[in-house]
Amino acid sequence: MFDLNHFLQKELVELVDRHTHIDGPHSTLISSLSFSRCSIPYHSTETDPPYKLNNPSLYIVVQGLKGIVIGKERFRYGPPHYLVASMDLPIIAEVLEATPEVPNLTCKIEFTPGHILELVSDDALKENSKRTSRRGMNVGKLDIPLLDAVVRLVRLLDTPEDIPGLAPLFAKEILYKVLHGEHGDSLRQIVSEGSPSVHIKHAIEHILNHYQDSFRIEDLAQLAKMSVPSFHRHFKEITGMSPIQFQKQLRLQEARRLLLSGSENAADAAFQVGYESPTQFSREYSRMFGFPPKEDMKRFIQLNGIIKESNGQL
Repeated sequence: MFDLNHFLQKELVELVDRHTHIDGPHSTLISSLSFSRCSIPYHSTETDPPYKLNNPSLYIVVQGLKGIVIGKERFRYGPPHYLVASMDLPIIAEVLEATPEVPNLTCKIEFTPGHILELVSDDALKENSKRTSRRGMNVGKLDIPLLDAVVRLVRLLDTPEDIPGLAPLFAKEILYKVLHGEHGDSLRQIVSEGSPSVHIKHAIEHILNHYQDSFRIEDLAQLAKMSVPSFHRHFKEITGMSPIQFQKQLRLQEARRLLLSGSENAADAAFQVGYESPTQFSREYSRMFGFPPKEDMKRFIQLNGIIKESNGQL
């Protein structure tokens, strides 16, 4: 019996594999579409801030298994699942399954708030009764219609002359299906005037831009135009953590980025992100990443060597 899901999944693996030859991120001729490839497992080794989203995005692990940690929650996703991210959150990213022979392959599709707003203005979409979590990141089931639309978009890379006319249509179809899916509400909320997500996003942006500084919950609540109890409730519903936990994870993620990029030592990185006590910084860093800063840097250097060797760069 013909298995359409298996057929489409196999074609998507072949397409992404063909357009990614070495480990790392890969842009494409379609501006909203990009890929990533990794040949060994890792635990949040990116040197770019993982919480920086240019736009709401759909992530599909085409081959392998990935994980993310948001606050105290851990999600795993791979075929046949996707991850939809609607706003910036400090996360720990993990590649859980990858080998040089069977690399971890990921497809990312970005949407602009304008594209979401255009579709949300459709009355039928507004009245969608599938009320789900407002969480800024969610894992959902990748069904055949959505997978088929993604394959058709990626397939355009083999016929570049068709990209200008068809890529916007296929991307719009993908967004439409995500909005109609189990986590579409998380995207609709970020363009719905007066929704808690819109107000909480203002507070999130403030913390992202001033994570080194201390803050008063009352000031954040005022920024979000909410009472303190309401602000606490909605903030945790959307981010999976309290504002203090959010800031702490953000500080540690940024400190790790500084350390792994080689621009700072542990004490300077701690001070730069807002820590006054190096001891407290080292303790919380170890708790979050599993290793103290110096050991983590050594592991990262070793891992980079393995990746370069697998890519034939050594």
